[in-house]
Amino acid sequence: MSKIQQRSLYLDVADRVRALIEQGDLAPGERISEKQLCERFGVSRTPLREALKVLASEGLIELLPNRGARVVRLTLKMVKDTYDLMGALEGLSGELACQNISDEGIRAIRVLHDEMLRHYHERNLPDYFRVNQRIHEGILAASANEVLQETYSNLNQRVKRVRYSKKMTDDFWRKAVQDHEHMILALEARDGRRLGQILRDHLCNKLEVASLAGVVEDESLLDVAHS
Repeated sequence: MSKIQQRSLYLDVADRVRALIEQGDLAPGERISEKQLCERFGVSRTPLREALKVLASEGLIELLPNRGARVVRLTLKMVKDTYDLMGALEGLSGELACQNISDEGIRAIRVLHDEMLRHYHERNLPDYFRVNQRIHEGILAASANEVLQETYSNLNQRVKRVRYSKKMTDDFWRKAVQDHEHMILALEARDGRRLGQILRDHLCNKLEVASLAGVVEDESLLDVAHS
């Protein structure tokens, strides 16, 4: 029983540190202070270090030999490579979802879509992102392909701070909402090919806004900084 409790503790710590990274409280390239986090969470170094190993396996942090850990810097190439693969997976999930989803499932995603639109018109970005994520998760779940979902989830953890960045222009936000309008119509029509293409393009568009907003770093600038 004690081993299960210990495992639950380090996973809880991993969830909290992950949230700090995704929310920007721990910045790219920032060294992680074990002392500060232990005091903040009220835990010893052992569960914290186990949590850091989990986050390293997810690509969120890098462990430095004898020097602790730091948050991974996201470069444009790293995000592009990840988005290319995620786009392919999202496109496939859309095609499969149109084949497998029930009418009730479509209605549930329509309800989420309408809720997301309310948050958009209210300019409520945090709740917009929350519901937006549930829509994408709903389509992924409707694919009924567990391997696809697991692979996508692992990749998404690496770039979540980019995908749901608060640095989003009004023009890009408007375009994202238009994409979602096309998504729900394609889903309701069970047009898998159309939905798949929309999902692929929708994700690729987010790379442009991330680079323009400075959410990811230019490799050439990093090379200069490290030279």
